[in-house]
Amino acid sequence: MKICFVSLGCDKNLVDTEKMMGVLASSGHEIVNDENDADAVVVNTCAFIGDAKQESINTLLEMGELKKTGVIKAVIAAGCLAERYSEEIKKEIPEVDAIVGTMAIDEIVKAVENAVKEQTLVYKKPIDGPLYCGINRIVTTGGHFAHLKIAEGCDKHCTYCAIPSFRGKYRSIPMETLVEEASKLVGDGVKELILVAQETTLYGKDLYGKKSLAELLRKLSAIEDLKFIRLLYCYPEEIDDELISEMANNPKVLHYIDMPIQHASDAVLKRMGRKTTRAELTEKINKLREAMPDICIRTTLITGFPGEKASDMKILKDFVRTMRFDRLGVFTFSCEEGTGAANLKPKVPAFIAKSRRNAIMKLQQSIAFEKAKSEVGRELDVMIEGRMSDESTSDKNVYISRTYKDAPDVDGFLFLETDRELLTGDIIKARVTGADKYDLLGVIKDESAE
Repeated sequence: MKICFVSLGCDKNLVDTEKMMGVLASSGHEIVNDENDADAVVVNTCAFIGDAKQESINTLLEMGELKKTGVIKAVIAAGCLAERYSEEIKKEIPEVDAIVGTMAIDEIVKAVENAVKEQTLVYKKPIDGPLYCGINRIVTTGGHFAHLKIAEGCDKHCTYCAIPSFRGKYRSIPMETLVEEASKLVGDGVKELILVAQETTLYGKDLYGKKSLAELLRKLSAIEDLKFIRLLYCYPEEIDDELISEMANNPKVLHYIDMPIQHASDAVLKRMGRKTTRAELTEKINKLREAMPDICIRTTLITGFPGEKASDMKILKDFVRTMRFDRLGVFTFSCEEGTGAANLKPKVPAFIAKSRRNAIMKLQQSIAFEKAKSEVGRELDVMIEGRMSDESTSDKNVYISRTYKDAPDVDGFLFLETDRELLTGDIIKARVTGADKYDLLGVIKDESAE
């Protein structure tokens, strides 16, 4: 059969998509990019917040319409929404032929091959059960970078988050499996590995009795042709001195960390079930910057959490202004059923939550623009992501590239002008010549800026 995938949500979900594609391809099925060319479509859904759930539902309905008109024969719902709301999908979206839960990746072949049955089939396994640790993947990110999911589930139980209810408890993937998977990815051309999990910094605690992310970084760094390793989803309370030292001294580990803090008011952090205070966050950020003065710190925040007062908002704004994060995203609170926060009061009206988000983003915008301008004159290794279209009147080529400060899909770019012909995945030394809001402009180090 010809199978098309629609992958929604986070990069951890994307890894699951790539593994399902690998399983299907190894079973003789063909993966296609266009649903109009497919026999069946697999929608790997997201259920993190309300907007993500609605996008997943809309996509399933859209694929259901293609099935009704005969363009495709079957629709399969997989991933988080499928795990969390399997009965509701079965009842409310009858066009869905099969439902595959988060722990049933290895059942995708059965799901696809049996999807033409008249009855909707459900494939689910215990969310706290053994992990699927297959390493066969079809990388969809262009081949020069890939995400490496190092663990599944979460034990933190933040009061706003439903993930443990459909992803299970924290379980690390064995180190030898990760090294094998990474080696295969690098052998296929991957130069940058982006380590992801619901919580990367706790890696290994369940398997080895101690946090082992630093050790994993050392083993991955031994892969000869791997150039860069990037860390996402690091909980601040789990970032220890060993990890900081490894980041500072391992030349393959980028001086970049994604460290979601969610808020800076101690009162709000406590209601969120977070494990850090504002003072502890300040200490951790200062420690990272002391060890790596050039580190790029990305974080995310939530506004409008139940009980958040104007005074909490002032604390948060002051913290953002003082800490001057390199990268920052803000979400408004999404009330998720079954979470502790769903019952917390008083609720913050949506328009106030949105106004507070906009205020933080406006403040961060000025910080980000200043930081971008401060990069002018620096020489940086950049990875080529592609070439701009030939619409400009310039004789030179303009390429899109990423610096160590830029994670794919969430951060900015450096636009590189050069006479040379470059390929996606090339790593070159560039000199920053200007800044355009969040993005940078540059030339190859040895070329004239003219």
